[in-house]
Amino acid sequence: MPKRKANAEWKGSLPDGSGTLALGSGAFEGAYSFSSRFEEGAGTNPEELVGAAHAGCFSMALSGALGKAGFQPQIVKTEAIVNLVKDASGFSVKEIDLECEAHVPGIDEAKFREIAENAKETCPISRLLKGATINLTARLKN
Repeated sequence: MPKRKANAEWKGSLPDGSGTLALGSGAFEGAYSFSSRFEEGAGTNPEELVGAAHAGCFSMALSGALGKAGFQPQIVKTEAIVNLVKDASGFSVKEIDLECEAHVPGIDEAKFREIAENAKETCPISRLLKGATINLTARLKN
């Protein structure tokens, strides 16, 4: 399996500095700052990129699991909401909400939810992030 790379560069102090995050493939490069991470400033942040990775991984895992179970998904859309919190020990991500909508002909709600829950537990990014609580809301759109 290939190894994936990403790069980050930060210039200056934490509150006043700025940086760039880039994917090794060249598909994305974006600015980040204290403001984009801890406030509502312009730019991206590590949590947003983790969310994109998790949403993408889960969508693929669910699509694959549905196919393996004999269903052909037409679309799987997932939003990941990564909750960065500050407590006595510092900043951490303790919870991620996955909100998924899928159009899957021929499947009933119970089977869809069973497959979605299993995909949440087995997608590689969920496994990586197992230190956080991962909440799943999966809606079947037929």
